[in-house]
Amino acid sequence: MEAENTSHVSKFLLLGISEDPTLQPLFFGLFLSMYLVTVLGNLLIIVATVSDSHLHMPMYFFLSNLSFADICLTSTTIPKMLVNIQTQSKAISYAGCITQIYFFMLFGGLDNFLLAVMAYDRYVAICHPLHYMVIMNPRFCMLMLLVSSIVSTLHSLLHSLMVLQLSFCTELEIPHFICELNQVVLLACSDTFPNVMVMYFSVVFLAGGPLAGILYSYSKIVSSVRAISSAQGKYKAFSTCASHLSVVSLFYSTLLGVYLSSSITQNSQSTARASVMYSVVTPMLNPFIYSLRNKDITGSDSLFSTSLLCPNLIGKLPALPTPNMSSLSGSCFPNVLSPRSDSLEVPRSLPW
Repeated sequence: MEAENTSHVSKFLLLGISEDPTLQPLFFGLFLSMYLVTVLGNLLIIVATVSDSHLHMPMYFFLSNLSFADICLTSTTIPKMLVNIQTQSKAISYAGCITQIYFFMLFGGLDNFLLAVMAYDRYVAICHPLHYMVIMNPRFCMLMLLVSSIVSTLHSLLHSLMVLQLSFCTELEIPHFICELNQVVLLACSDTFPNVMVMYFSVVFLAGGPLAGILYSYSKIVSSVRAISSAQGKYKAFSTCASHLSVVSLFYSTLLGVYLSSSITQNSQSTARASVMYSVVTPMLNPFIYSLRNKDITGSDSLFSTSLLCPNLIGKLPALPTPNMSSLSGSCFPNVLSPRSDSLEVPRSLPW
């Protein structure tokens, strides 16, 4: 029987990760826990960077915006998934599906651009340390954030408007836990060639472009670090980008793995399970990666927690000793790289 073509769609059905009813309580508890950890962890990063003047630096400015994008990205998908599991319903309205496509692509694209901008920040900090504050001035940082936001907004808006032009058949089941753009386009009965071409264009330029920028930045970083004679200098240089490199590796490896597996296997629900890695797990792990690898964030989080639990002790804390900068005299970056593992010694009065 031929599927009926209709342009008036009221809802789609999200099949989720598994249709086994015995697994739904497990998925509910698992994703609720992951969502709470993601929101709390990234919110703590934002609060720490805003409240601690020691973190008013370009790197942490972009990190706080990355945390905000991760909170919004997971909030676009997980709450609806939890509601569907709790109510035992798979339905999502047509307007809700288009809205989910828009915001998921918006904040996913913003994540992508922010990782590229943060790679450029590390490149300037290591390869041009004496000009770091001149290049990464507040106005330039705000401009990069604004451009990233505008491009991501226009990109997601374009795809959402193009989906609105499609006509859909009566078979409206999406084998995913979100309204994923590619899966929605596959359900259309009308011509999808323009949508497919725009998706390929987006992958090549808007995903490949930032990735190429990240690879270029790190190739220059590696070349600069190799020129350092002392092992201590190499360690300090590499430690300034260790957290970012870990996040980039996690984000792109899981994203690439999902789309490579989707091209090999025809099981759409297997692809949906794999996509949990970059859409849910990666935003949850980002705060842990930056906190564990970064003494600035760890110290700020500890002070923030102490101020909440024991506010009377804050005024009685002893002053921190001034680090001995003479130990850096043999470094290729004197007075620029601080003894802490993931920070740059820069002026603390930036108006972020």
